[in-house]
Amino acid sequence: MFIYTIATIVALVFVLLVSMFKILREYERAVVFLLGRFYEVKGPGLIIIVPIIQQMVRVDLRTIVLDVPTQDLITRDNVSVKVNAVVYFRVVEPKMAINNVENYLEATSQLSQTTLRSVLGQHELDELLSAREELNRDLQGILDQHTDNWGIKIANVEIKHVDLDDSMVRALAKQAEAERSRRAKVIHATGELEASAKLRQAAEVLNKAPNAIQLRYMQTLTEVANDRTTTIVFPMPIDMVAKFTEVMKASNKEE
Repeated sequence: MFIYTIATIVALVFVLLVSMFKILREYERAVVFLLGRFYEVKGPGLIIIVPIIQQMVRVDLRTIVLDVPTQDLITRDNVSVKVNAVVYFRVVEPKMAINNVENYLEATSQLSQTTLRSVLGQHELDELLSAREELNRDLQGILDQHTDNWGIKIANVEIKHVDLDDSMVRALAKQAEAERSRRAKVIHATGELEASAKLRQAAEVLNKAPNAIQLRYMQTLTEVANDRTTTIVFPMPIDMVAKFTEVMKASNKEE
């Protein structure tokens, strides 16, 4: 019995000695408590934890990817949409992450959901679809402010999807089509205005040089002659008719 007792004691001491040594990876920290009170943060590498009187909680310092579930919300212009997002955060103060909140992962998830609904509900649908980068920055700033007391740093927030019902999709398609039609009409009207201005300038130049009008007329006749047409009607300029009349009058006087 004595031998068995000694062996048992030796085994217990060996187990206690082994349990004293803990190995933490580079991205891990140990929040150590001494008799229930916070003692210090240890790690990484090899650390010693005194059994029974000391306890430790491992904390991962790597960036955590948190998928925010789809949230139903109503925008400021009374459009019902479904939005989901992803949040990237990491623990920067292990002591605060363990002592100030019961479960920092769950707390961050719940805070992200409520913040997503409250912030995006203050904007119109067009802003949700076109100003995502600005909304991402707003969400990040608000979440980072609220999680600062938990020792958590929000690295980034990204809105992934904004889902609409079929009726709203059709309405947006009609709106986009109307917008494209408006732009086409504006571009066409602008082109007509610029063309009329150029034609007016050309008319002023031709009026200053009458011979240029005749050259332009001859060029037009040449272009028409090159076309494969059976009948060509040439308009007679008024100046040519007037000159022909003067010639006829002069010949009649000589007779």
